[in-house]
Amino acid sequence: MLDDFFIRALVAGTGMALIAGPLGCLVVWRRLAYFGDTLSHAALLGVALGLLLQVSLTLAVLAVCVGVALVLLVLQRRANLSSDALLGLLSHASLAIGMVVLASMTWVRIDLMGLLFGDILAVSLQDIAIIWIGGGVVLAVLATIWRPLFAATVSSELAEAEGMNPARSNLVFMLLMAVVIAISMKLVGVLLITAMLIIPAATARRFAKGPEVMAVLSALAGIMAVAGGLFGSLSLDLPSGPAIVVAALLLFLLATALPGIGRRKRRENPGTSGGQA
Repeated sequence: MLDDFFIRALVAGTGMALIAGPLGCLVVWRRLAYFGDTLSHAALLGVALGLLLQVSLTLAVLAVCVGVALVLLVLQRRANLSSDALLGLLSHASLAIGMVVLASMTWVRIDLMGLLFGDILAVSLQDIAIIWIGGGVVLAVLATIWRPLFAATVSSELAEAEGMNPARSNLVFMLLMAVVIAISMKLVGVLLITAMLIIPAATARRFAKGPEVMAVLSALAGIMAVAGGLFGSLSLDLPSGPAIVVAALLLFLLATALPGIGRRKRRENPGTSGGQA
């Protein structure tokens, strides 16, 4: 008989996987893993400011992540630096500032390991509600901008020629990333969020015939990783967040060990071997 805390963790992790699956596919297609790392590092600064100002940590993380995404857009237009250099600057600067602010608050007891690697076994019913309601909103918005986002992934010029607005879709995508990181931080921590966006999507990519199928398979791979990681954590007394990521990695390695299936799918749909899916 499973304990209530374990069932809550499964429900919360399933919600996270359903959100991270489709969003992670876009991260993989657009080669935005470093952008995900930047926002996850900024989440630590959000936690520090939330504790300092005594406001909701989720809202503080969301505000900081959105702010970092907007600063990145501004710097891309004005600074004479490449995108990866700007991402590195923002990522390490926000992480360092967050650590300095946390270290300066000697009157606050902070579970730094929980912040960095998550504590999904400690989620409450309120956390679950935030994840599922917030995730439902994220998926609904993502569904409305899926076509222009995917078109812009293939060719921004082609998307504009078809009357779409890729710049607006990209901005909304960045905001959705900020929301997902804010609501998932407690589950796997700021250092492992990007892994849950990328690894299930990379696993699904080997078997998907198209972008929508890949999004669904990515969500299923994430759910399997959450379940496997939690059961492994319970039976082997491992930290839950890292155990989930390790389970996701094992699924990816298993998928990689089946090259015949991957090659056959890509022959059936050559477009999936490129930047689309």
